[in-house]
Amino acid sequence: MRRYDLCIIGSGSGNTIVDDRFADWDVAMVDKGIPGTGAFGGTCLNVGCIPTKMFVLPADHARAPEEARRLNVDLDFRQAHWEAMRDRIFGRIDPIAAGGEKYRAEADNVTLYRSEARFVGEKELAIGDEVITAETFVLAAGSRATIPPIEGLDDVTVHTSDTVMRLDRLPGSIVIVGAGYIAAEFAHIFSAFGTRVTVVSRGERMLRAEDDDVSARFTELLGARIDLRAGQTAKRVEPRAAGGVVLTTSAGDRIEADVLLVATGRKPNGDLLDLGKTGITLDEDGRVPVDDQQRVRPGFYALGDVSSPDQLKHVANHEARVVQHNLLHPDAPVTADHRYVPHAVFSDPQVASVGLTERQAREQGLDYAAVVQDYATVAYGWALEDEGHFVKLLADRSTRRLLGGHIIGPQASTLLQVIIQAMSFGQTVPELARGQYWIHPALPEVIENALLALDLS
Repeated sequence: MRRYDLCIIGSGSGNTIVDDRFADWDVAMVDKGIPGTGAFGGTCLNVGCIPTKMFVLPADHARAPEEARRLNVDLDFRQAHWEAMRDRIFGRIDPIAAGGEKYRAEADNVTLYRSEARFVGEKELAIGDEVITAETFVLAAGSRATIPPIEGLDDVTVHTSDTVMRLDRLPGSIVIVGAGYIAAEFAHIFSAFGTRVTVVSRGERMLRAEDDDVSARFTELLGARIDLRAGQTAKRVEPRAAGGVVLTTSAGDRIEADVLLVATGRKPNGDLLDLGKTGITLDEDGRVPVDDQQRVRPGFYALGDVSSPDQLKHVANHEARVVQHNLLHPDAPVTADHRYVPHAVFSDPQVASVGLTERQAREQGLDYAAVVQDYATVAYGWALEDEGHFVKLLADRSTRRLLGGHIIGPQASTLLQVIIQAMSFGQTVPELARGQYWIHPALPEVIENALLALDLS
């Protein structure tokens, strides 16, 4: 049985751990690749954050004529050249993935296994016909798209976020099952390019994990651009005679579309590893449990989607740095900082959030202040002729520190950073509001005014 100092399962953020400081370690890296393509490098690079945002930006441009008309400028959207766009995007991503694989395969101290793997003993991992062992294992196996039990799925072509970006052509119509961030982003992308989009949402609102005010406004604004079937579930799908699908909802609606996209979330891959053979038990959500040093048990670490409820690349990268340090410095370990984890939804409108929602603050019985500040109340908002976008802040009255920040509107993901920084470094609301200059007339003034409007008395 081949023995290694370190075995890393997964080539996403786990791939960032091994650098020159591990030159004298004998390392195994195990990754079967992205389902369907076998691509190396994890979800974010191949089927997640990066390619989706490379589609979002041209979608934003495709929406420009509608925004420009409100500002007395006539622009025309003629056509989205889907095939060229797809080839440009993956013409950049695919070589990066291939290059990352080649780099690892050629490393003197790394043995790369490109196959499925399952544990067959406490520290014994079966890879094909070979069984290996290691002093330490890092579980970074990521997650996969979930497919709900809908009657007839086996009879039609089902796309997920893993496959929909590689469609041969731009569809005339698409039905999206789901109402979270994946559904929201693809609804924006395809509707901006001229595809007729129908979203089937189990709840009455999209982005239900967001603050209630943000979720309600997002549903209103995106719902004006697409056909939103709220409060319905997908009950049955069947092939359409002319190609595509016919989806029947719980309300009896029959929706015809060229493409079916199932966007109902992602599931951690820990259940694919037979971790019970190691003595590791998954939690009730199917995640690998870790402590604040990302340790599972002696000889095992875990990071990223396989163990994190956040399922965010910036969280996985942070956890990888923690694991890396603790592998190199076992006598001086560091802990992961998950206090203020931000996220963004790159749809139209854009959404960004950090910290508690008002519902969570209320459920925790906190003495808090909340304020909603419209973009339209600041000069840059006037320039935008903005309608419907806002910043919402929550602060603890006793500590005078922010509890949460929620933004819906242009530049939301960028604007949020000042809130993340203030929360991370413990700045009070008065310190943040008046302890620095705010450029006038720039959009961050909407945050300044929200801070000043918080009633902390």
